[in-house]
Amino acid sequence: MAKIFIYPMTSLILSDMVARFGHQPMGSALAIRERIQTPSVESPPLQITPEEPKKGLKYAAVEVPSGVRGRMAIMGPLIEEAEAAIIITDADFAFGCMGCARTNELLKDLVRNRAIPKLELRYPTSEEEGDRFVAAIREFLESLREGG
Repeated sequence: MAKIFIYPMTSLILSDMVARFGHQPMGSALAIRERIQTPSVESPPLQITPEEPKKGLKYAAVEVPSGVRGRMAIMGPLIEEAEAAIIITDADFAFGCMGCARTNELLKDLVRNRAIPKLELRYPTSEEEGDRFVAAIREFLESLREGG
């Protein structure tokens, strides 16, 4: 089982596909769930500790908007922990809206620069493209399970 970073990170569809093929999806849902359910986080509704902004500085300079640094405090460690990645470009909002264009560009850049297996696909716009889309993801995930 490989840890697969998914982009868009909010895509429950992509997360479900990764899990169905026996891998661990690395998306925002579980990372945010941890923060919400952790008793030591006592700053609702922000759900951050005083250390979180410092973690974000590892990925984005102090001049970058604080929202980018805050998101990177959550997402950056997931990228570092990932053993492979799937990036879907031009995704429909229903597939997983991400919300912050600058963070999105930084995330994709960090993933693309990692020396891990990656699959980058365009979001399908027809039924035929959809079939090829799912088949490509399946082949990629099966190849990771086989170690190839």
